[in-house]
Amino acid sequence: MNTPNSPIADVQNTVDTRHIAINKVGIKSIRHPIKVQDKSTGVQHTIAMFNMYVGLPHNFKGTHMSRFVEILNSHEREISVENFPVMLRDMVAKLEAETGHIEMNFPYFINKTAPISGVQSLMDYDVTFIGDICHGEIATSVKVVVPVTSLCPCSKKISEYGAHNQRCRIEAKVRMKSRIWIEEIVRYLEKAASTEVFAVLKRPDEKYVTEAAYDNPKFVEDIVRDLALLLDGDDRISWFTINSENFESIHNHNAFAELTRDKR
Repeated sequence: MNTPNSPIADVQNTVDTRHIAINKVGIKSIRHPIKVQDKSTGVQHTIAMFNMYVGLPHNFKGTHMSRFVEILNSHEREISVENFPVMLRDMVAKLEAETGHIEMNFPYFINKTAPISGVQSLMDYDVTFIGDICHGEIATSVKVVVPVTSLCPCSKKISEYGAHNQRCRIEAKVRMKSRIWIEEIVRYLEKAASTEVFAVLKRPDEKYVTEAAYDNPKFVEDIVRDLALLLDGDDRISWFTINSENFESIHNHNAFAELTRDKR
């Protein structure tokens, strides 16, 4: 029986005899406040969902899960994107690992103006910052998911009137050589669609976006190709993988296309 002064066993730090290394060990789905630089207002405060992992050598039984939470709380109360690399270095140092991975997923809000009425409303976008560290070398990327509208070129061509359209989800994961704003990535994705979506539209706006989509029909293949051309033209982006998924309105399946490009 242990007494109050007895040493407490460190089971995670014991030797494992199976000699099998694990690529990722850590914690998932922990929320923490963050700060993100906003192109129009300077800074945006939001809540991120973190996944944090390290590589576990074959000779260790486990890792110290509580240290991941300590790392989150050891920084300023609201973590910023700018101290993201510092977190990666702290994590592998405190957990005595050679490799580490952090995902920071958060909603990002952009104030949008309706095309005709000019009414303003906030649109939320799903953004993830992803960081990897291996033997001291850090690689970061940002993933942005944008809801848009797509209109089927085939439906428009073969129908005497109308054409089926649907909500579409475009995703881009990019690596950058220099700063690029989240708003700029969002704009690229929206420009590649048949038309963008808004939180609030008045009737003149609804007429406009309906007709804009009809005048700009696109398959998922068209969307990823047009988006690839836009990202190719931005010298700040060194690598990207993009995809488009149509939530089909007249089929019992979704349409999907994906494209990856290394510009280096």
